[in-house]
Amino acid sequence: MTSSTNKDSILERIGVSGYNKPKRTPNHPTKSHVVVAKVGDTVKTIRFGQQGVKGAGSSPKTAAEKARQKSFKARHASNIAKGRLSAAYWADREKW
Repeated sequence: MTSSTNKDSILERIGVSGYNKPKRTPNHPTKSHVVVAKVGDTVKTIRFGQQGVKGAGSSPKTAAEKARQKSFKARHASNIAKGRLSAAYWADREKW
């Protein structure tokens, strides 16, 4: 079996449409999303986001949502900066 066939089977097993394409996982006990992240030749399955918790979204409306978003981004800034192979990067992109 070639490595590309093996990597394609990872996509099928996880159920995502492609690399770096996050998907909600409503039936997972703890994590709300999954993504098969790929940077160069490195492929990593990442589960992220707390199940049942809504992020503030890309455009928070209330002062409380804005504060939650600001706190999340400040708290996880160093992990978000690690890039596509970190759960914080994907949580920031999808939920916040």
